[in-house]
Amino acid sequence: MKDNPLRTSVIGSYPFPSWLEFASAHLPSFGTADVSEMQDDAVVAAIHDQLTAGLDVITDGEQTRFDFNLSFYGYLSGIELESKSPRLHGPPAHDQRGKHTISGELTAPNGLGAVEEYERLKRLAPDSGVTLKASVPGPYTLSGRLLPNDQYPDRYAITEALLPMVRKELEGLVAAGCEEISVDEPSMSCYAYKEDTARFVDIFNRTVESVYGKTRLCTHLCFGNFKGHAVGLRHIAPMFPAFLDFKADEMHVEMASREFAEIELISQIAERMDVAVGIVDVKSYYIETADDIRDRVKLCLQHAPADKLVFAPDCGLSQTARWAAKRKLVNMVEGVKAVRKEL
Repeated sequence: MKDNPLRTSVIGSYPFPSWLEFASAHLPSFGTADVSEMQDDAVVAAIHDQLTAGLDVITDGEQTRFDFNLSFYGYLSGIELESKSPRLHGPPAHDQRGKHTISGELTAPNGLGAVEEYERLKRLAPDSGVTLKASVPGPYTLSGRLLPNDQYPDRYAITEALLPMVRKELEGLVAAGCEEISVDEPSMSCYAYKEDTARFVDIFNRTVESVYGKTRLCTHLCFGNFKGHAVGLRHIAPMFPAFLDFKADEMHVEMASREFAEIELISQIAERMDVAVGIVDVKSYYIETADDIRDRVKLCLQHAPADKLVFAPDCGLSQTARWAAKRKLVNMVEGVKAVRKEL
């Protein structure tokens, strides 16, 4: 981003307002028009917080999804949604999210809903010069909660079935005028240490091949954040050098929660594409100060040039309380701007 060095961005999700949490648990009390109004109001609230922070890139906060990934299963035909989590008690963790049975051919007859979300964002966001970004889970990540069967014997077979659906959604976003799309594949980063990374690259590139070069294409790689907990081996080294062959304009890596371990590896990313550094820890309720952010930006500048750097939280903010998310974003932008003035 030579025209906007040290860009500030977000991943996708943003905390739900408390009233939306309450309303979501009592949907039978509302009519369809009420629900549509709530969806608009929640997106307006997310837009407001992001614009107030001064971000260069904003999203709709994924306010109409109950999860960045799992919500998309509601658009799929050929699955039976699990009615009850496998573990309801004890410490919150990833094993409280069960898996759905595949009951027929996997299809998405009405798309995956991301285009409608982006159209709502365009309608509600003021013309303030910021970039509007859409986020869509990649097919490998999307396959993670579906159980293989005789027709789809393993996760890769499920991934291949989902791949054209995700690609079509990306094409719809480009047709709708979306200038920036993040194809989120945290499952690839979680399992890069034990899976075939070249195969991951092939899956990613075939997913985006029809939109690459037609929009700013990003990818988000983290180690999991359900209930604020990681799930994968928290090392980015196993992803490289293979992931450098991703057809993307920007690659985001989780850094703040790992105390900037392996920060030197961002230099490799910056040689191929822009590197978005997770500079705010979404798993911690320590509120990074503007001075903290400024020091972290300067650390990143030791390994990558300013015109290749983007700064964002480690992950989506949906698992962080809204009061903390707002303060973290404000300080993040303030700290980055302070360094930008020194360039």
